Amino acid sequence: MKNYTTIKDISNLSETIKEAILLKMNPFEFQDLGKNKTLVMLFFNSSLRTRLSTEKAAKNLGMDVMILNINDAWNLEFEDGTVMNVNTSEHIKEAAQVISQYADIIAVRAFPTLEDKAKDESEYVLNNFQKYASVPIINMESATAHPLQAMADAITISELTEKKTPKVVLSWAPHPKALPQAVANSFVEMMQDLDVDLTITHPKGYELNPEITRNSTINYDQEDALKDADFVYVKNWSNYNDYGKILSQDENWMMTKAKLGKAKFMHCLPVRRNVVVEDAVLDSGQSVVIEQANNRTFAAQVVLKQLLENI
Repeated sequence: MKNYTTIKDISNLSETIKEAILLKMNPFEFQDLGKNKTLVMLFFNSSLRTRLSTEKAAKNLGMDVMILNINDAWNLEFEDGTVMNVNTSEHIKEAAQVISQYADIIAVRAFPTLEDKAKDESEYVLNNFQKYASVPIINMESATAHPLQAMADAITISELTEKKTPKVVLSWAPHPKALPQAVANSFVEMMQDLDVDLTITHPKGYELNPEITRNSTINYDQEDALKDADFVYVKNWSNYNDYGKILSQDENWMMTKAKLGKAKFMHCLPVRRNVVVEDAVLDSGQSVVIEQANNRTFAAQVVLKQLLENI
C-alpha cells in the first residue's frame, strides 16, 4: 500500500481484515516498525474517534505523532494561478512539501462544502496533498469517502457475523443538519467487496451517487428492507442530486427496537439519540457501536502498518 485515500487502495481486503484482528490481539507486536517515524495529522474539521484512534494506532506501532488543527494555522490556497491578496496566506504547493519534511506519513481530514458538488467530488484538498506531498497520505474522512471508518465496519461485521453471507442493511435516518455522504459511500463500497447481502434503504430522492451504489439493491420501504437483517447500519446523509439539501426529516425513519428485530445495530458515531435511533436500541445488547469505535484503532493500525512496510 502506497496511500490510503479510498478502500480501493487495499490490495487484499480479506487478508487485511485478518491482519487487523491479529493486531487487536497483540497491538504492540510491531512497536519497532514505527520507531523514529512520525505521523502528522491535519484536521480541517473536528474529530473525536478518528483523532484519538489514529493517534493511538500510530503509538501502538511506536510512531511519534504531531497534530495540527488547520484553523490554528495559515489559511491554505488550493487554486493554481490565484492572486493571494484576500484571506489565504500559504499555498498547498509549499505547505505539503514543508509538512513532508516533518512527516513520514500525513493524515488529512477535510469535509465537503455540501454546496459545490463538482468541487467536493474533485477531492481538491486530499488530491492536492497527494500531488505535492512526498510521503504517503491517509484519508481521515474527505468530501466523498471515509475509508478508515469503512475498514472498522468491515472488521466489526467479520468478527461478529454468524453466517457466511449475512444480510446487511444500510438505512437512512432523519437528522436536523445536512450531513455528507462520505460514510455511506465508503460503507457501500466496502460491503460490495465483502461476502454480504447488501440492501440500501432510504426515502425516494435520497439516492447516493449511482456510480457508487451500482447494482446494489435499493428498497424505499424501510420495514420491508429490514426483514431478516443480521446487521443494520443507520446513517443520515444529505441529498446527492439536490446537492447538500435536506428534503426529508421524516421521523418515521428513526431506527426503533421493533424495526431492528434481531439484527445488530451499527453506527459510526456521534449519533443523536431519539432522532436517528431510539434509546432502547442504543442501550440494548444488540448495539455494537462501542465495538465499532474500538475497531477504529485497529483499522488505522493495519493501514499504518502496511504503509510503514512500504516506506
